[in-house]
Amino acid sequence: MATVKFLLCLLCTAFIIGSGLPGGGILKPPFRNQPTRQLILQVAESQLGVHEATGSNDGLAVEKFLYYTGNAKGDPWCGAFVSWVYGQAGCGQPRTAWSPSLLPLSKRIRKPEPADVFGIYFPGLKRIAHCGIVKMQRGSWIITVEGNTNVAGSREGDGVYSKYRHIRTIKYFANWLKGNKS
Repeated sequence: MATVKFLLCLLCTAFIIGSGLPGGGILKPPFRNQPTRQLILQVAESQLGVHEATGSNDGLAVEKFLYYTGNAKGDPWCGAFVSWVYGQAGCGQPRTAWSPSLLPLSKRIRKPEPADVFGIYFPGLKRIAHCGIVKMQRGSWIITVEGNTNVAGSREGDGVYSKYRHIRTIKYFANWLKGNKS
């Protein structure tokens, strides 16, 4: 009976991925650089639930993200999180905590794939001021994994969360895997 349920689940998943249903088949495998993309998402998702110790950009996990980019406890860490995830997946770049530098013109793309970087522009700061990793796209929504955010989606949050962000709220996407053979 368990085998039958497993096979039915597999069949339904294959149908949804290849169908025109919302969320189904929008970003179909195989992705460019598929093994690396999958690994980046696995690493990012393994950090879901990480929270700051005192709400001041601190705590063991947050500090390991910051240390990876040469930053100190207390610094904003959304960019450090992205860089650390890429590093754990075997990518030498990016390696920065400064969110604007994660979206250089040379890396920008129009259509994101899983594991690409996204950036949100903040008019009050006149720059990209929050970033994260694209998990998938469902219609007009981008599902993300991002650090230094919260339930409300703030850029000054308290942990690593998966968020739904409308595509219109995202200024740029960047592909840091261009040219990689993995």
